[in-house]
Amino acid sequence: MTHSADTSWTSAGHGVPDAAEVDTSTSQIAAALNLPDGFARISEDDDLGPAVSTSLARVERQLREAIANSDPLADATSRHLVEAGGKRIRPLLTILASHLADASQPAVSQAAVVVELTHLATLYHDDVMDSAPYRRGAPTAHEVWGNSVAILTGDLLFARASILVSELGAEALGIQARTFERLCLGQLHETVGPSESDDAVEHYLSVIADKTGSLVAASGQLGALMAGADEKIMKTMVSYGEKVGVAFQLADDVIDVTGLKNVSGKTPGTDLREGVPTLPVLLLRKAADDGDQSAADVLTMVDGDLAADEALAAAVTALREHPATAEAWEVAQQWADDAVASLGPLPEGAVKEALAGFAQAVVVRSS
Repeated sequence: MTHSADTSWTSAGHGVPDAAEVDTSTSQIAAALNLPDGFARISEDDDLGPAVSTSLARVERQLREAIANSDPLADATSRHLVEAGGKRIRPLLTILASHLADASQPAVSQAAVVVELTHLATLYHDDVMDSAPYRRGAPTAHEVWGNSVAILTGDLLFARASILVSELGAEALGIQARTFERLCLGQLHETVGPSESDDAVEHYLSVIADKTGSLVAASGQLGALMAGADEKIMKTMVSYGEKVGVAFQLADDVIDVTGLKNVSGKTPGTDLREGVPTLPVLLLRKAADDGDQSAADVLTMVDGDLAADEALAAAVTALREHPATAEAWEVAQQWADDAVASLGPLPEGAVKEALAGFAQAVVVRSS
């Protein structure tokens, strides 16, 4: 299948690598890649599909090269999460954005490695702060090596990302630095919680915009920048990334009480048991504060002792059936719809369709 619109963009943007440039190992990685839900439109395109798969494979190889370390312990801890897998959503968005301009630029793949290294670094730190026992089906780094080593490994990955982005120019470095600042502020504000004068839901949305939306936005922005896209496209990718990142996290919140373990990889109620504030619970508290007795009854279960599996299952069921969860789903859907709407300035074609498809897929998985 080929593009049906905007042929000038089609011919200029794809940059499919010459076969001679692709070594055997990269080809093998590309052949094994499965694009995340919502990106089917890429695979259907005869030009874009192979180009994106090959670029992702190169990023995977470069990512592993970036974390390699002569120190055996640093090498093992840095590889821990990379080798556990992951959907590589952020590098994919970097690559996809680059196809709105000159995707053949070598700096594109380096920018994709930067955003994934940054993401991985935050996971090491988040797992320590949340005392999470597992990540991507494997024991978390702090469970294997202890908190100090896990934190330092996250710091090391941030350092590697900083080295790589510094080679991409001042503008890219500024994007990374501002994103890093927002990641830290988001974690700080989540840790201390809202003040008495803050609206809890608005505070939460601000937190996830910083913790999740900022890096997703930077991923698309860097891809567009490195490919030489114009300012309008870069601003569009920032707006889209912020919104789809928030939608993604809100959908995860709903998944925690919908029982779709096969979709998220999480046991239903994990966030409830760990006392993590999520949108369904925040909306439940708001309803209880407004005098909703059914919400107050469910809140009593949610705030109770959830150590026993039976108690957790009962709380999950009660919250799932309360209107607060359906309301949280509607909020997530609205953020996804807004993300799609923000794509208006982009040229018609497979890239735009893929971005829209992904925005809807992040919430459809929780329905």
